[in-house]
Amino acid sequence: MDFVKNAWYVAGWGSEFDQQLLKVKILDEDLVMYRTSAGFVTALLDRCPHKLLPLSMGQLIDDNIQCGYHGTTFDAAGKCTHIPGQPRVPPTACVRAYPVYERHDIVWVWMGDPEKANTDVVFDLPQMSDPAWDNHQGDALHIKSSYINVAENLVDPAHVTYVHPTTLGSASHADVPVEYQTKGDPILAYRWIRNAPPIPFFQEYGDFEGNVDRWQYFYLHLPSTAVIDFGSADADPGSTEDRRDEGIRVFSLHFLTPVSGNYTIDRWMHIRNTKVKDEATAQKMDEMFRVAFSEDKDILEAVQTEEEKPQNGIQLQLAIDQACIAYRARIKEMSEAELDT
Repeated sequence: MDFVKNAWYVAGWGSEFDQQLLKVKILDEDLVMYRTSAGFVTALLDRCPHKLLPLSMGQLIDDNIQCGYHGTTFDAAGKCTHIPGQPRVPPTACVRAYPVYERHDIVWVWMGDPEKANTDVVFDLPQMSDPAWDNHQGDALHIKSSYINVAENLVDPAHVTYVHPTTLGSASHADVPVEYQTKGDPILAYRWIRNAPPIPFFQEYGDFEGNVDRWQYFYLHLPSTAVIDFGSADADPGSTEDRRDEGIRVFSLHFLTPVSGNYTIDRWMHIRNTKVKDEATAQKMDEMFRVAFSEDKDILEAVQTEEEKPQNGIQLQLAIDQACIAYRARIKEMSEAELDT
């Protein structure tokens, strides 16, 4: 499995971390994480350098982890501060610490070279700080699938008609062509569906009396953060993409955490410009999202099962796969470039 190490990955929502030891796995590496008394989240390799017992099996005493095997103690930076019965602490007695950054109640961990960790590149969206928009965290969806397949699903508008017919899809846009931008970051797949009936999701929230113009913009930020910008507005031949805020607009954000080569956690949330601060609306939207994302989970886990079987023949590639093909190539380039440094 190609993992990009020099990147920020979501370890969890901020609310998941308190002054208790929490075992977290990212890119097949076990971390132990906790929030210090000062309010900062720390992440250490979950392995005592003495007998290799996971530190998550120890105790948190003040802001230090005491190993559950022999009592060796490490501070939040991974430095050994105490060895029972041994006054001198050797300089090699330390645990790897990972850079951590928290914003918008989202905790990110840098899994690569600490010297390259730059918080300026942590994902952000202007609407996340705009009081005119409502931010609502959803769930952590556990999927028995590679993160590559999950990410591809999130830059693939063509599947929506067939996988989500009762929530996000409609047969009216099955043959509407998809446009692609695959050179930069993010990778983008998008389309407009003009003068068509609203999908079930927007029938619920839009109060539309006739046909609408609908848009779907699927952004995939490398290596594993997806933003789906979708919405509807009254059908208007003169509407353009810079007028999307005039309609009902929703962002579905997906923060993919590759746990292992065949296991991914998708922490998702939504941001909307309608019925802001209405908790009942937020909960109803989340219920519709849960139905849709469960449908994705079923598809992705079935695909993963088939991928792990012996392969006979060549897998078919279609024109609708442009963004997916570009994504796989970019991840491969990024991971191979790290091996060369």
